[in-house]
Amino acid sequence: IREASYVNLPVIAFANSDSPLRFVDIAIPCNNKSKNSVALLWWMLTREVLRLRGTIRRDAPWDVMVDMFIYRDPEEEREQQEAAAAQAAEREEAYTAAPKDTEWAAEESNTNWEQGAQWGDAATA
Repeated sequence: IREASYVNLPVIAFANSDSPLRFVDIAIPCNNKSKNSVALLWWMLTREVLRLRGTIRRDAPWDVMVDMFIYRDPEEEREQQEAAAAQAAEREEAYTAAPKDTEWAAEESNTNWEQGAQWGDAATA
């Protein structure tokens, strides 16, 4: 930043409340502590620059999503996909591991419902 001031280049900075502003020409107040907030600010700044240049109109919606400005490590992305696939496989295995020989509808009941037995009598008999 200091070198930019030596050659009279304007410096625009995303500044938090505790950011030093020495040699900064334009400070844009914002939260610059997380990558998501910085990505949102870059998205807004890019959209505004395109509007000022006349590339896009003010009333036209911009189809570029904010998440395009967030860096995602390819290795981390791959690990997340593998973990999701492993979880899906575990769920599928747990679902298919249920006992298949149990036929609930074929259970014999020793309760004779025609003789006036009541609903809880079979469990206590």
